[in-house]
Amino acid sequence: MKIKSISLFSIVALSVLITACGTTKQVAALKPLADYTSTDIVYEKQLSFINMPVDVSVIDLQNQTNKYLNGLIYEDAILDDNNLMMKVWKQAPITVTEQFGKLQIELPLKVWAKYKYGINSFGVNLSDTRDVNLNGVIKLSTQVGLQDWKITTLTSIDNVSWTETPNIIISGKSIPITYLITPALLVFKGKLAKMVDDAIAQSLDIKPYVLDAITGLSKPVKVNETYQAWFAMQPVEIYATKPMVANKKVTINMGLKTYLETSIGREPAIKFDRNTILLKTVDKIPNEFKVNLAAFAPYAYASEVIQKNFAGQKFETGKRSVTVNTVQLWGKEGKMIVALNLSGSVNGDFYLTGTPAYNATTKEIYLDQVDFVLDSKSRLLKIGDWLAHGMIVNKMAAACKFSIASQLAEGQKTMANYLNNYQPVKGVKVNGNLAGITPSKVILTPNAIVAMVVIGGKVAVNVDGLE
Repeated sequence: MKIKSISLFSIVALSVLITACGTTKQVAALKPLADYTSTDIVYEKQLSFINMPVDVSVIDLQNQTNKYLNGLIYEDAILDDNNLMMKVWKQAPITVTEQFGKLQIELPLKVWAKYKYGINSFGVNLSDTRDVNLNGVIKLSTQVGLQDWKITTLTSIDNVSWTETPNIIISGKSIPITYLITPALLVFKGKLAKMVDDAIAQSLDIKPYVLDAITGLSKPVKVNETYQAWFAMQPVEIYATKPMVANKKVTINMGLKTYLETSIGREPAIKFDRNTILLKTVDKIPNEFKVNLAAFAPYAYASEVIQKNFAGQKFETGKRSVTVNTVQLWGKEGKMIVALNLSGSVNGDFYLTGTPAYNATTKEIYLDQVDFVLDSKSRLLKIGDWLAHGMIVNKMAAACKFSIASQLAEGQKTMANYLNNYQPVKGVKVNGNLAGITPSKVILTPNAIVAMVVIGGKVAVNVDGLE
């Protein structure tokens, strides 16, 4: 009886041991610690060209010219050199229009002249003087250019229209003196054209307006409070083409060569020095616009999605299988760690590692080059290579992905707001459109997984309204 009892106990014990060894293994793998030291502060730059037309309305030009050209605009106080003294006043506001690519200027004038007439010969001086008052309009035509930040003009006088024929009364007779006034006007015309050019040059120095606009644009803008994401630009050069006169305005097509910077972690330290940037004249302005857009996916969100991907899946080979119960994510030295709590033929926490990448077609972040972390893999191999086998790892890797479509849409919406009549300073408006997304890189920060993508498009900064 004793021998039978021992044999029965041994059989039962052996059966339990075999069952335990054949079905379930409890394994405790070493947990990799998070490490974000290399990606704590992230800066991404893209070189872009922003179209920046500077519009000066003809009305603004007219107003500015009237400010600088007022009252007495010409005086010839010497009578004896040509028997004529002259004073010319601006009688009414100057009007400026545009026609056939030029500025047309009308200047209403009031002229006072003192004319000396008579005979002075053989020691006999029989002469007298008469005062003449005239009203008229001088019409000028102006070609527009750009030099050293200033709108330059080359003005010529087309004609002079008098409201009445210049004449004087001598001995009761009206004597026309147009032939006497005209030589003096020839000198006056040249001086008047230069005065108009000088007035426009003084009033239409566009440099402060352009630099004020760029200074305003260069101020960093916080686009995401939660993740301390900033957008800023670093201007490099300014280009300009020949001014065009059309549609009641003078347009200077300018272009801004600039770095567009997206930063995560703190405000960019870039600075714009308005005293050193140069204006270069070119025939054509490049318009290639690229900007980095950051899409933020919190680790909790990514873990939740991946866990749903694993739901209902059983990873098996032969009679062995495991199920993923929970998922957690974090970063370590640029790699993503996926913590999997497994149950089934093996129980415990195991850790996958892989390089995060972005799929532009599906707008998903996925893991590339996935494998078990070294310690996890070593422990799994000790109980058999079936779970550490490439086929199982590949199946698990396929579930380690999550969409960032909504995050990208939110980022594009934020950028679109910046490109929809955004006014950094008075008289400056930013407008544009975005099209096309190119993957850049995926960065792991302490707070979120950040997908950096490059978005192209066209952007224009309109500068107008002179005061």
